[in-house]
Amino acid sequence: MLVLVDSGILLRLFEPADPLHGFALRAVQTLRYRATTPVELVIAPQNAAEFWSVCTRPSSARGGLGLSIPETERRLRAVEQQFSVLSEPPTAYAQWRQLVVTHGVKGKQVHDARLVATMQSHAIRHILTLNGEDFTRFPFIVVIDPTSTFFVPP
Repeated sequence: MLVLVDSGILLRLFEPADPLHGFALRAVQTLRYRATTPVELVIAPQNAAEFWSVCTRPSSARGGLGLSIPETERRLRAVEQQFSVLSEPPTAYAQWRQLVVTHGVKGKQVHDARLVATMQSHAIRHILTLNGEDFTRFPFIVVIDPTSTFFVPP
């Protein structure tokens, strides 16, 4: 089973002082080593772009880490070693376009719809995320929330 790992999880894996670091780390380890069915954790190119954006955004800006390009590149390389990077098949654009119209997606949620389109292109139903509410409009997506008291690996 494939599980897409959202950008917020990736970012917190590198920030031990973040209050959600432990949740993110434990969820990744649990899915990787203790799930009842074999799980492969993957990311989409969209996740890599969001990761890069937050890492390099000035720390004075909302959510920015203010990291240098070399440090950000080091972190992204570590992500790429831990998680397979999906391709964006030609069908992803048409799927994204249909999703945003069908589900009335606006504003920054278009990025989440792009992730969902990539997931659909690869027949992925599960996403590990700290922002499950962003995916509730897509009833065919199963949210795995590492902060939930009901977190149980698939």
